[in-house]
Amino acid sequence: MSYDSLDEIRKIFEEECIEGLDTMESGLLNLEAGGSAVDVVNDIFRAAHSIKGGSATFGYKKIADFTHLMETLLDLVRNGQKTVTPHVVQLLLGCVDCLREMMEAIHSGDYHEARIADLMQALRAELPHDDADAKAPVQATQVAAVATSPVQGWRVGFRPHEHMLRSGNQPLHILRALGELGECKPHSDVSRLPSFESLDPELIYLGWDIELISAATEAQVREVFEWVEGECELSIEPLGGSPVPVQAAVPVAVAAAPDRRGPDRRAPVVDDRRDTERRKKAPAKDAGSIRVGIDKVDNLMNLVGELVITQAMLSQFGRESSDGMDLMGLRDTLEQLSRNTRELQDAVMQVRMLPVSVTFSRFPRLVHDLSAKLGKKIELEISGEQTELDKTVLEKIGDPLVHLIRNSLDHGIEDEATRVAAGKPAHGTIYVSASHESGNIVIRVADDGAGLNADKILRKARERGLVGDEEELSRQQVNDLIFMPGFSTADVVSDVSGRGVGMDVVRSNIQEIGGRVDVSSTPGEGSVFQITLPLTLAILDGQLVRVGAQVYVVPLLSIVETVQVDRDRLNMITGQSPVYRLRGEAVPVLSINRVLHVNEQPEGAAVGAVAAGGERERLLVIVEAGREVVGLAVDELLEQHQVVIKSLENNFTQVPGTLGATILGDGTVSLIVDISGLVRLSAGRTDAGLSTPVAA
Repeated sequence: MSYDSLDEIRKIFEEECIEGLDTMESGLLNLEAGGSAVDVVNDIFRAAHSIKGGSATFGYKKIADFTHLMETLLDLVRNGQKTVTPHVVQLLLGCVDCLREMMEAIHSGDYHEARIADLMQALRAELPHDDADAKAPVQATQVAAVATSPVQGWRVGFRPHEHMLRSGNQPLHILRALGELGECKPHSDVSRLPSFESLDPELIYLGWDIELISAATEAQVREVFEWVEGECELSIEPLGGSPVPVQAAVPVAVAAAPDRRGPDRRAPVVDDRRDTERRKKAPAKDAGSIRVGIDKVDNLMNLVGELVITQAMLSQFGRESSDGMDLMGLRDTLEQLSRNTRELQDAVMQVRMLPVSVTFSRFPRLVHDLSAKLGKKIELEISGEQTELDKTVLEKIGDPLVHLIRNSLDHGIEDEATRVAAGKPAHGTIYVSASHESGNIVIRVADDGAGLNADKILRKARERGLVGDEEELSRQQVNDLIFMPGFSTADVVSDVSGRGVGMDVVRSNIQEIGGRVDVSSTPGEGSVFQITLPLTLAILDGQLVRVGAQVYVVPLLSIVETVQVDRDRLNMITGQSPVYRLRGEAVPVLSINRVLHVNEQPEGAAVGAVAAGGERERLLVIVEAGREVVGLAVDELLEQHQVVIKSLENNFTQVPGTLGATILGDGTVSLIVDISGLVRLSAGRTDAGLSTPVAA
């Protein structure tokens, strides 16, 4: 097997380890909440066992030894020999955190040795003395000599199946693991070796007869081969004709440990200083890969096959003379090509889609840790976790959702006494849901807390000069103030909240990916934050508009309405943009050409034409960017299209105020307008940069 293939298998193993840790964490939280113990413990045990076996196979010994102790404790729980207590669950959750850190340091080897040692000692403290001794990994330098035993070790017959390498298992790793149990003397069996010209480098032809001089038990020897169970023929016989007694395998390190049954028994070590958000970042370290179901790949292959057939038909038309060409047949074939292309586009988009559970899975632990820290009883209810979303969008909504949940935990849900006094259940509830609505993904984070205190929000805003003393705001406008940079109603700044950066991050991050966030609240009943997102960042639904000689694409998600201009409602304000009175609101009017510094003749500028009138009525496309609503003055509305976003930064240069560009059907390039960036540019703000698109 080539090094490249081995690296690829190792990468898959590391991704599966992260998934296994997620399974363990969710299972432990389920146990603590009173879940079905048998099934949950079995799931946790299997995940730990897989991580241990894979780590040993690839030579990650520290991870394998650490997970081995966890597995031993879980085995006792699974067999009913150990009671599941909050104490045990908290210890195992701390071990999961430590394993995440070890996985992150897997290549650097920069492990937190003291933390690992403390947790391993805490795990041993939970084991009966015999289990702690007999089941601990046995090192060659730790095995006590058993001079009185007639048995000196084991005779092992190891015959790997030919295809074992394809699963990532290496016989060399197996032999090394045996060598850690004692003195290992392998003898190669070459009876299956073919002639040189028949050799396949990806197959195994060798077998081994191994003499293992060791006081390890048969169970400890078999454990080395657990990862290749079903992929080899294995026999284990004692060298002396009788089994080695179990008590022979006594690791010196364990025997020398303090008596854990006495008064000095250590409590589990869980580092309370761990950073929940650092631990709960994206579940996979490698963000550049996607695991795709075989059904999606098969669908792509079928569609490519259809395209090949259609291309062959078009080639046939190309070989025919124009006189004899079947125009009707050509038209039908082109329609078939168009259908195939649309289906292929949809199929490729499906390959990029992942269930939102990838992101939602981090929230139970977040709620568990922070509710305990805040001294509140809070439950989390999740629905719609199988709703699929583009991978890139999914990666960008993690932090905003964490901020929203932290906000509900800290500000939204009251403490137990306050809730009981208000006639509510003692425990609060946070609801997180995802669904498809009108071609978009809608994610809601709701709570049954106290709701937003409009009077307090408005008072704080006026104290900080964000709202004038005489300025009147609607309830929705007051609610939206919480998204202002630096705004916070917290009376005390803590490590959970109060610095006024979280909600601003929510809105700005959501806007960067072409989405929007809305909030509604009922005093005493709770709040609902609704995030509306595009399905993908690679393709968006756009409205084509003409401004002068230029054609732009305006994201449909940003458009509120389009109105014909009534010149009596247009006011020119000196030194500012024109404003248009729309249902009692003053809406600033912008020209895309002017803001983007596109050279146009004065008479071609849409804003000037709006102000001066003209031969026909002009149009205003009313768009929103967060709390701001503006009107884009355009000369003509063209068709609506799904457009493929091309990165200008990668192909040309950065253009502030745009999401990128696209190529229209006639081959011309059209800029895709970034509404938020356009508003910032028009206000002369220096942060009006290019939003980060996904290059197609």
